[in-house]
Amino acid sequence: MDPFLIKAIQLLLSLSLLIVLHELGHFIPAKLFKTRVEKFYLFFDVKFALFKKKIGGTEYGIGWLPLGGYVKISGMIDESMDREQMAKPPQPWEFRSKPAWQRLIIMLGGVTVNLVLGFVIYMMVLFVWGSSLVTPEDMPQGFAVAEEFKEFGFQDGDRILRVNGEEFENSLDINRHLFMRDVKTIEVLRQNGEIETISIPDEIGSRMFEEGVMQPFVPIQNPVLDSVVADRAAGAAGLRSGDSLISFNDTEIGYWHELAPLTDEARNKEVEVVFKRDNEFKSVKITPDEEGLLGVTSKRDFNIQQREYGITESIKEGFNFGYWILHDYVVQFKYIFTAKGATQVGGFGAIGGLFPDAWNWQGFWMATAFISIILAFMNILPIPALDGGHVVFLMYEIITGRKPNEKFMEYAQLVGFFILIALVLFANGNDIYRWLFE
Repeated sequence: MDPFLIKAIQLLLSLSLLIVLHELGHFIPAKLFKTRVEKFYLFFDVKFALFKKKIGGTEYGIGWLPLGGYVKISGMIDESMDREQMAKPPQPWEFRSKPAWQRLIIMLGGVTVNLVLGFVIYMMVLFVWGSSLVTPEDMPQGFAVAEEFKEFGFQDGDRILRVNGEEFENSLDINRHLFMRDVKTIEVLRQNGEIETISIPDEIGSRMFEEGVMQPFVPIQNPVLDSVVADRAAGAAGLRSGDSLISFNDTEIGYWHELAPLTDEARNKEVEVVFKRDNEFKSVKITPDEEGLLGVTSKRDFNIQQREYGITESIKEGFNFGYWILHDYVVQFKYIFTAKGATQVGGFGAIGGLFPDAWNWQGFWMATAFISIILAFMNILPIPALDGGHVVFLMYEIITGRKPNEKFMEYAQLVGFFILIALVLFANGNDIYRWLFE
């Protein structure tokens, strides 16, 4: 099956699950507080629905516009903008008639479900599949270091021992920590056996982002092909798994990390590649695609350890993993408010890219947990039309003892709705631009 279709199916399944559970987070407390729920929809039913059925006073359905979902709660100013209902006297079963603390619980229900769900999925993944890690002993050739980081004192072949004085468990996490954590010092083991502690400049994450150096440390690997996609550039040219690359466009290749800059410069250009197969030297003409890719991966020259967890350990480590995922996402959110960061915002295309090309349940659940936590964070932002906007108005009411004016709430909801539409169009527009021009 086509990788694009596999990603699309996974995205649709994941979002459907997360949307239904999010809306249940509002639906269940609303029912517990005897608040009437008029509609419960997966996706939006603009003008018409693909399916609908009324059960016990609530209309359940599936809309045709897959941009989210909703529950329509009686007596609540929401995206339906039902002014006719709000013009009538409040009824006991309506949202607006309930105490502020009950309304707050109803509004926080969706975010709470998404947050808890993300943590629970991480716990489940660790229990079922465990986790992978690479220690300094597992990668004897160490890291290839970006030129921008060599000025700090790093060298090719360095292995990471400690970060901020503490033993660093998974060497492959170093780039993420530099970008999103407060890294002050890194202790490295040189190829000659010497140990050196290197100080890291302040705001290194911002520097990495602005200079585009998002992978300053890449494991050193020999240029031997592992997987070769048949209908991509390398496969179409006749390269096979096990071939060892010798040169690319007359430039000698000693290690795998030296290949990427060369293919990037040769986008959509035909070049000569010399390789070794069965002790024979051969050459082929290859044209990297518009992204500078050949459709190949390298044979791994380092060992990956697999750690297994019992039920108690998986709960503890899953919570810890989820916490740092949320922490890192909140930290990197600040980059959106820069000129470069705005161009990196992605929509459904970027979200779909989180899923694996081939169906893989572990990859599916890891992506779903990540999206669930993102949805929780995004929904709690204080923007009218989002749960966070409603929470802000409810907190104002609880603190002051006064409800915001209903006309003001209507206008705020309308403004928030247009902000959300603009963000959706902008994010998906970025996806389309990258697809067409990058």
